[in-house]
Order: sequence, then structure tokens, then C-alpha cells
Amino acid sequence: MPQPDPLRPFAFVLAVPDIERSTAYFRDALGFKAEWPAGSGWQLLARGSVRIMIGHCPDAIPPSATGDHSYFGYLHVDDVDALHEELVQRGALVPQPPADKPHGMREFLVVTPDGHRLMIGQEVVVREGG
Repeated sequence: MPQPDPLRPFAFVLAVPDIERSTAYFRDALGFKAEWPAGSGWQLLARGSVRIMIGHCPDAIPPSATGDHSYFGYLHVDDVDALHEELVQRGALVPQPPADKPHGMREFLVVTPDGHRLMIGQEVVVREGG
């Protein structure tokens, strides 16, 4: 009997109070492309292999009110400093600039206007003898 395809990730899913504003932020500040036509109450945003679905939920609890539960993802990149520079130039909200962390990652924090938080990092290269 054939086995069904294994599960694989499709997208992060976020509730947003203003889908047009959130779409514009992901497009303009974070470099994502809107994949679905406007007007359905949902939007799929893509950059590289990362996809984020946003749904219009004006009555949902704001993510900014959920504290540490507002983190929705961790993305891995090859050059965290270059991406940080790009996003800052685009106008992204970056409350924590790149920093080396004890767990072996160099990472920075991006937030959305609604308070969703996304960490972006790269592995720190440990050089022998130093």
C-alpha cells in the first residue's frame, strides 16, 4: 500500500488586525512578495523558501500583548549582518541588532507593527586557537 507524502512545512500563520498594512510591511520592509490576490482576508507572503500566511483577524489579541509568546519563527541565513543591513535600509523594525549569543548563533530580532517577533540568525564560526 503506498504511503502518503510525509508532512512538510508550508507557512507560518499570523493573525493581523489590518491585512493591507501588514502586507505592505512584509513587502516593503522585509522584502517579501505577496502571492495571493487581495480581498480574501488572507495573504501568502514569500521570500526565498520562507512563506508567511497572514489572516485578517481584527478582534484577535494583539501579539504585542502576549509577551514572549509573540515569537513565531527563527530563520537561518548565511550572512546575518548583510540581511540586517538590508532590512534596516528598507525600514524594518529591528529592536535588537546582530549579536553573538552563547548558544553559538549570531542573531537579530525583527518585529512587525503588530508585535509579532521573528529571530534571524546564522551559526557563529569558531576558529581554532581563538
